[in-house]
Amino acid sequence: MARRKRKKKQGSWFNLASARQREIVGVLLIAVAGVTVLSLLSANQGQVTDTWLRVLRRLFGWGFVLVPLGFGAVGFWMVLDSLDEASDVGWERPLGGVLIFLVIIILLHFFPSLLLDHDPRTLADSDRGGGLVGYTLSRVLLIGVGPLGSLVLLFALLAIGLITLLSLSLAELGAITAGVWTRMRAGMRDRYDDIVIRAPNSPHPPLVEEEKPGLRERVIERVKESSPIVANRAGRTDASPAPQMAGAPAAQRRSGAAPRIIGGPGRRKWRLPRLSDILEVNVVQELSRTEIREKAQIIEQTLDEFGVPASVVEVNQGPTVTQFGVEPGYIERKSKGKVKRKKVKVSKINALSDDLALALAASPIRIEAPVPGRPVVGVEVPNSDIHLVALRGVMESELFQRAKGALKIALGQDVSGQPVATDLTRLPHLLIAGATGSGKSVCINSILTCLLMEFTPDELQLLLIDPKRVELTNFAHIPHLVAPVVVDVERVVGVLQWAVREMDRRYKLFAEVGARNIAAYNRQTAEAGKPKLPYHLLVIDELADLMMAAPDEVERLVCRLAQMARATGIHLIIATQRPSVDVVTGLIKANFPARISFAVTSQVDSRVILDTPGAERLLGRGDMLWMAPDASKLRRLQGCFVSDKELERLVRFWKGMGPPPERRSRFDGPGEPVQAPLWEEERAEEEEEIDPLWGDALGVIHEHDSASVSLLQRKLRIGYSRAARLVDIMEERGIVGPARGNQPRPLLQSQRDDRDWVEF
Repeated sequence: MARRKRKKKQGSWFNLASARQREIVGVLLIAVAGVTVLSLLSANQGQVTDTWLRVLRRLFGWGFVLVPLGFGAVGFWMVLDSLDEASDVGWERPLGGVLIFLVIIILLHFFPSLLLDHDPRTLADSDRGGGLVGYTLSRVLLIGVGPLGSLVLLFALLAIGLITLLSLSLAELGAITAGVWTRMRAGMRDRYDDIVIRAPNSPHPPLVEEEKPGLRERVIERVKESSPIVANRAGRTDASPAPQMAGAPAAQRRSGAAPRIIGGPGRRKWRLPRLSDILEVNVVQELSRTEIREKAQIIEQTLDEFGVPASVVEVNQGPTVTQFGVEPGYIERKSKGKVKRKKVKVSKINALSDDLALALAASPIRIEAPVPGRPVVGVEVPNSDIHLVALRGVMESELFQRAKGALKIALGQDVSGQPVATDLTRLPHLLIAGATGSGKSVCINSILTCLLMEFTPDELQLLLIDPKRVELTNFAHIPHLVAPVVVDVERVVGVLQWAVREMDRRYKLFAEVGARNIAAYNRQTAEAGKPKLPYHLLVIDELADLMMAAPDEVERLVCRLAQMARATGIHLIIATQRPSVDVVTGLIKANFPARISFAVTSQVDSRVILDTPGAERLLGRGDMLWMAPDASKLRRLQGCFVSDKELERLVRFWKGMGPPPERRSRFDGPGEPVQAPLWEEERAEEEEEIDPLWGDALGVIHEHDSASVSLLQRKLRIGYSRAARLVDIMEERGIVGPARGNQPRPLLQSQRDDRDWVEF
């Protein structure tokens, strides 16, 4: 009978499953935590809750408010641990939380008694400090190891608790602490800079010496006169930048931790933006080890089924694809009673790309045979989730910071997740191709953003050609522009001609001083105290539209610039979505050894741009093949991504800095940029109201009784832009009629005397 009664007692609780027991205990702990919090917030408390709160205050003092949080956290953990989808949280995390709580309780009792000379027992009796628990543990530590030893031991236990609770290594915990400290210091430095600029009459002296007497007063006076607003953070504006601080090293001014102010005495002061203010970071998601192991087994089994023994020896995960390094095995064959082993040919693995794609249920799959510098064949399998590569991450990488070059640009990350950067001056020009929506314009925006984050208008000037009118127009009115963004196809030939004339002018300057390139010329001018020549970057977003309008002129001028402009500091970036032989001609390809190909529609297009197939198997959305001029094989990358918000912040920053003084008209306001004209015809029109050839042009059309641009070009021996402008003025003044396709324009005032026309 006693045994029966004992079994009946055990059936009510102990026969329950352990998961159900944890659920019940977890729910009770959550309920206790909720009741405790509500009792703390409520003025009317019951007898049980009032006694419960007094017990907590007695035991833990000021730290009793952390008890309900601990109960709730443990309760949630027990409920989650009892679910079918078992959580990754083990017993070590709750124990780490308990350890951190005890350290806090001891510190709450330790510091008041040690620093403020409060009696420890009185603190505990008055429900202050760490209560009875804090008093007991602190006394044990003080008696055992003394005050200094107690502090060392407590901080060690706090670090152990944090490592256990957060599942972080000591190095990661140290990096997080250092990052928080760096941000706190940067915030204090920002507040000091704002005080220096916003309160120029403050009696307190600056923390560092200024460049020379009177510099700060002149900067403050300029702020009062013009007051340009600089938006250096999202949702926050500051006044004009402060003067450059003397004694600051160049490396510190070029880093992203503080504002960088460029320019010597007597020149315009430019401040480069911070990376943290303009660009954003992204979160990298990695594949699980189980998924990687399953894909590796599928690759090995599929190759073995087709008689190709091989093994996966390494796995490199990138933002777009994961590269499995496959090592070819050996095939054993008997010949005349002897067993011979032969290595598997790489071509056999390369021929099974479609079979691997079918087995992995992923397409397309690209096989790199072999991987440069490693004895493996790379099988590149697309990831299930493609994450973007933020430009900030590449620019903050050690590779980019240590790279040397006059025009460093960030390209993206390779299949191993390693950042890739290059120097535009060594390329020296870049050709970009890909189908619509594959990422060409985003690549150009990221390159321009990278350059604008690193160089001022005195160091780099841009010339942007955007026939589509929607991509590069975002950079309108920044001070780096030589001229407004060119969107009219008719003016492109004039722009290229101006670039050729600028190249010839620079060669003449080099010849005068005996310099071979722009670097040598700038060194000599710096020694002589003269201004340096800035680099020029010519960007064409769509080459196909230009080749349709004027193929001969565009090809000739582009090739001449590509052949000769490198030494003068003029570089080209050309993009097209139609990589056909009539757009990307053989002469253009020969002068552009550095190329980027995004996803294309056919293997023919891939051969045109890269001279090899492979681009037709790309995934799009920034997935690209990079052909470096000094590399024998292609490299697969995921290009950097720059959002519209980042571009808007960058353009707003540079527009707030204002145009350089030499590009500002005396009739314009302080922030209204006026760009210099590119061609001599427009410069002549600004200087004089009537073109010197106006009378001759009227005589020509009166003699032929018709008007056309080509007629004026032949008779007056002038360029297309000037002749077209003359015809447009004639139409505005009612002398000739509107255009009629390819037919000449009719004369509306053929009976007038030539003298009347000139006076008109």
